Amino acid sequence: MLQIEIEAVWRFRREGNPRTAVIMLGVLNEIRRTGKITSAAKDAHLSYRHVWNLIEQWSEFFGTPLVETQRGKGSKLTPFGERLVWAGERMQARLGPQLENLAQELASEIKPFLEQRPSVIRVHASHGFAVAKLREFLDREPGIGVDLRYVSNQHSLVSLAQGACDLSGLHLPHGALRAQGIKAAREWLDPREDRIISFVTREMGLMVARGNPLRIASLGDLTGPKVRFVNRDHDSGTRLLFDQLLAANGIDESRINGAQQIEFTHAAVAAYVASGMADASFGVEAAARHFGLDFIRLLTEDYFFVCKRAFLDTGPMPRILEIVRSADFRAAVATLPGYVPSDTGTVTGVKAFLEMHAVR
Repeated sequence: MLQIEIEAVWRFRREGNPRTAVIMLGVLNEIRRTGKITSAAKDAHLSYRHVWNLIEQWSEFFGTPLVETQRGKGSKLTPFGERLVWAGERMQARLGPQLENLAQELASEIKPFLEQRPSVIRVHASHGFAVAKLREFLDREPGIGVDLRYVSNQHSLVSLAQGACDLSGLHLPHGALRAQGIKAAREWLDPREDRIISFVTREMGLMVARGNPLRIASLGDLTGPKVRFVNRDHDSGTRLLFDQLLAANGIDESRINGAQQIEFTHAAVAAYVASGMADASFGVEAAARHFGLDFIRLLTEDYFFVCKRAFLDTGPMPRILEIVRSADFRAAVATLPGYVPSDTGTVTGVKAFLEMHAVR
């Protein structure tokens, strides 16, 4: 099955000589994580000597050390090395989903001209760790192609209504804000033709630096004079939820330093905080844990998929339902911090869904 990947590549130039930094960044990241050059060499499938030479060559190129070694204490990155690694982490978190979207657009353009085309399911959903995990499982399946586009909650339902996708993502918070989410979704749900598929629950809250040095404990603490915040983009469902939380707690966004600084994914805002460029953000627990941040839970969200009734029994959909209902997939989701399989794969009509989920 044809798969297309588009990657961002760092190249540094000095006197017209370009140098690609992909391997070097991977080595530095492993040293940051383990404190061992031997571990970095093993991870990169290179000899210790090769990795050490690589570190020396790049240190000479930049004119400043990247790694410090102390006898008996292992190795650690210099402040400059740390800054390079976190710049790379932010780049990947920021551009990764957008590059995946571009790769899917390219694949969609050329696959009609190829023989033995697989059944392709078009998925429009907001970016999330469980959605990415589902894609991993589907990519292993022979005869099933996945055209996954990361779009906001509302845009995905519009796509389904207009026939632009087969599966649409929908996430709804528990508690007082649920009614607002239901109201927005109801406008685009067709009770006769649409069906709702339960998927997962996920924990949402504040991501803060490890150890929480500013003692942030609530939304109100974000207005503190020393707190630097990084926000999600205006089109994302997470940003809408955050704005609703602020309104429900009577907090003026203008009082939050950095509320207009935006990133486009959960991973991107987490990387922004982890690199020391902000003190807090709002997103999923899995992103916080991935970057070694502390997490302050504020609410739980249910994540669903929506599809047309007729699609349930056609194309690859029966096999997809088997996968999400499987013990292997549920176990994989359970490894994601803050994610729980919740009635995964259960199909419900719109009317019954609205009655069941109006208040939770």
